[in-house]
Amino acid sequence: MWDGSSNANLPWFSSHKSPLSSTDIRDAEAYEFVDHGPGDETHPLASAPPQGHPSARTLQKQVAYAEGSTIDWLREEAAERERTRVIGTQRGLRGLLALVKDSAGMWLVIVLTAGGVGVVGAWLDVWVKWLGDLREGRCTYGFFYNQVACCSGLDPGEVCNEWQSWSEYLNVHNIFAQSLLQAAIYIALSIAFAGSSAFLVKSYAPYAFHTGIPEIKAILSGYVLDEFLGPWVLLIKAVGLALAVASGLSLGKEGPLVHVACCWAYLLSRVLRQYRQNEARKRKLLAAAAAAGVSVAFGSPLGGVLFGLEELDAFFDDGDVMWRGFVTSVIAAVSLQYIDPFGTSKLVLFQVSESGSTWRAFELVPWIFLSVIGGMLGSLLIKLNTAVAVYRRHSALYEWPIVEVVGFTAITAAVSYLVVFLRVQSSELVANLFQECDATKGDYHGLCNPSAIWANVFLLILTALAKIGFTAWTFGMMVPAGIFLPTIAIGACLGRAVGLITQGWHRAYPTAWIFSSCPPDPTVRCVSPGFYAIIGASAMLGGVTRMTISLVVILFELTGALSHVLPIMISVTVSKWVADAFGKDGIYSTWIAMRQYPWLPAREFRDKGQTAAHVMKAAQSLVVIHNDGEGCTLGTLDELVRTHSYHGFPVLYGEQLLGFVLRDKLRSFIESLPSEDVAADPKVTFLPPGRGTRSSGTLDASPLLEEAVLQLRKDVPLELVVNMFQKLNLRHMLFSQGGKLTGLVTKTDIVWLLTAEAPHAGALAEKQL
Repeated sequence: MWDGSSNANLPWFSSHKSPLSSTDIRDAEAYEFVDHGPGDETHPLASAPPQGHPSARTLQKQVAYAEGSTIDWLREEAAERERTRVIGTQRGLRGLLALVKDSAGMWLVIVLTAGGVGVVGAWLDVWVKWLGDLREGRCTYGFFYNQVACCSGLDPGEVCNEWQSWSEYLNVHNIFAQSLLQAAIYIALSIAFAGSSAFLVKSYAPYAFHTGIPEIKAILSGYVLDEFLGPWVLLIKAVGLALAVASGLSLGKEGPLVHVACCWAYLLSRVLRQYRQNEARKRKLLAAAAAAGVSVAFGSPLGGVLFGLEELDAFFDDGDVMWRGFVTSVIAAVSLQYIDPFGTSKLVLFQVSESGSTWRAFELVPWIFLSVIGGMLGSLLIKLNTAVAVYRRHSALYEWPIVEVVGFTAITAAVSYLVVFLRVQSSELVANLFQECDATKGDYHGLCNPSAIWANVFLLILTALAKIGFTAWTFGMMVPAGIFLPTIAIGACLGRAVGLITQGWHRAYPTAWIFSSCPPDPTVRCVSPGFYAIIGASAMLGGVTRMTISLVVILFELTGALSHVLPIMISVTVSKWVADAFGKDGIYSTWIAMRQYPWLPAREFRDKGQTAAHVMKAAQSLVVIHNDGEGCTLGTLDELVRTHSYHGFPVLYGEQLLGFVLRDKLRSFIESLPSEDVAADPKVTFLPPGRGTRSSGTLDASPLLEEAVLQLRKDVPLELVVNMFQKLNLRHMLFSQGGKLTGLVTKTDIVWLLTAEAPHAGALAEKQL
């Protein structure tokens, strides 16, 4: 039995009366969670390991988290503190160089990540614009020029003769033949782009499909899915994203850019040992990379940081992580602006006019109406998308994803070609819907024609409804797809329609009392339909994603509409209230629940008098390791590991709980033994040296036990258990009474508890976690 006589070797157990220093306390914390094997001379149970047997320290280096498991945050953080402490204890020039090397390596990865993301984002913008314009025509003096680059230098409204439609380029003069040719090329190239994207994803990188944000949220919370961040995923995601967006499908590149940024950061992090060997530190780097992805996607550095804080739950309580996220966002935005893919020399993507920026009180009525509509339609879009995803999984479409993409792209392109606002790329549509009418600029498809108000309103509403249906089906197909831009386009169409109606009403009844705050001069604009489009976009996006603070910042950075921040805030607030009435989860949380990722939502949980026993697996139903007498045989443990896929097993000595052993550690322990030992099927004991009796040749597996596993009594409130899992990032929790095991709760149990009421929870899960 350990009597504590070796405490003198440990600085935090010193018997002198002097107060403990902060260094000693940190040492104690690190010692508690970091494996100290028998080979460690400071271990209180120090003894030499048997010849040829792995020590716990060696085993710790061998064990890697399996795909689909979750990391042990307590151990990873403690290991990082221990690594930092060891570097700090080095003295002289060697210690200074070690500190510089450690810090320089981290910042080098951060700078390269941010710069790389900015370059990739700019490249995607240029490629998407060129491929999208290629569906309608080409530049006469250069095949690789998009329409904007081909017609640069012209005054607004001036006809561009250098850009020709395909019918003009091929000298087709018959009107019917022109329409047929244009439609055929438009649909054919759309199918080719989308089909190529689906083929690349299906054949080379299945993880490159969809947006990637639900998986990034799960990874940042501790889920192990390294295959999702591999080099092939990065390449196929970037190429496939450009092809998918250019095809005209109702999707965007904003969400997938977060995935691309994290893939790039992950590959760079593999160069440095400090990231390869510590999962917690790696996730802090991924959090900073995600902020850079949003910064490039929207041209919104501050929005990127707040997006990571609000939507990804990425910054925890670590101010350093937020600081690194801010730096990556700034560098990525600078890289994007330096390359200037849009040729505007501005970071703002959808610049709005600040002229006539004063808003009137009566406008709150249509704005709140838009907010309510945005919340309702946002919730409807989530429900439609969920229903489509579940239908796809249980139908023949699941076995033929490329056929689905080709077929639906043909439908989308055919319908879109008939409606002018659907035919253009979503980014171009949104940019023009946000603009106010200006006589010095061209009239975008008659939006500024006062005699065509009702025709425009009809087309805008038709476009919004069509995009809702297209987006609900597209978001989930086997192509990279984001949902930000389609959602913004839907809201902008509705907002512009309401703005046109309000403006027409003012023109028809300028002396009505409700318009008494408007300028008496009829030539001065009172109602700005372009800003109604911004309000509609913010309401719709808030209803779909349930973002608040980050959404407001992204929108005013996206448009430059600083004078209208308050109406945007009101719109986002109302839309979230309305959407929450139909369901608390946004689109990303819904997909996480459907795919059954072990991610705990940050929502507050209130029990109804239940205790931990309500979700606890009773000891009688658990697979446990019985360490009775001289222990158990190695063959028994090997069969246990091969038979069961549980992440770990409680270890009992009689009825007494010894601890908890992870399956991966146990498997690595068995695989590291010499073949002759395995063939002899020796006894294995988990009792520490000095306890119990053991015969010669008995293998000591006591260092494998998770000594820091948390234990509670089963009658504690369920609310306390949930809060501990949320705040401490626990993987499992044991329950005992008088030293006897009574049950076990895992993170998966708590995830199911919090998502049980979600529709179709687990419907898209690849496997049971």
